[in-house]
Amino acid sequence: MKNTFEKVYQLKLSMKGITPQIWRRIQVPENYTFLDLHKTIQAVMDWEDYHLHEFEMVNPKTGMLDKIGAEGDDFEAFGGPIVPEKQTKLSNYFTLENKEALYTYDFGDNWKVKVRLEKILPRKEGVEYPICTAGKRAAVPEDSGGIWGYKEMLEILKDPEHEEYEDTVLWLGEGFDPEYFDPKDVSF
Repeated sequence: MKNTFEKVYQLKLSMKGITPQIWRRIQVPENYTFLDLHKTIQAVMDWEDYHLHEFEMVNPKTGMLDKIGAEGDDFEAFGGPIVPEKQTKLSNYFTLENKEALYTYDFGDNWKVKVRLEKILPRKEGVEYPICTAGKRAAVPEDSGGIWGYKEMLEILKDPEHEEYEDTVLWLGEGFDPEYFDPKDVSF
């Protein structure tokens, strides 16, 4: 990322529909595009970017809800024109008065992440941005079947006698702990 920025946006990412909450706190350069933010969300959620995604956010200039995403992904079939994420800067949308966006990933599993601007901070010298500073709980595994499939997976993991336990552990890997998250493990 170009080092031509003075401010940093502190954003809280919260998975919708899951209790207890899965969330991350990140700091990104003010000159980030929505494509850069998408890639950052993929990294902190440990997803592989296999699926379509979009952002929805009120355009502060028009007051209308814009859909922001990748050009050429046939989003028009999902409900209208899309603002190209590659050229659209966060600073054109996020303000202290216009703080929230909704990020949807994988229209099959339909993961919804609330993106909330918490603060605009001065850039710190020597810090490599983006950075994840906090969070709780492991992210939902990719292709786990949406909220319903994720909850079922957690129930299976609680019961080693369950007929799908071994397959689930094999699919997730033995080290999967739904309660574990350490921001130091995030790699951008």
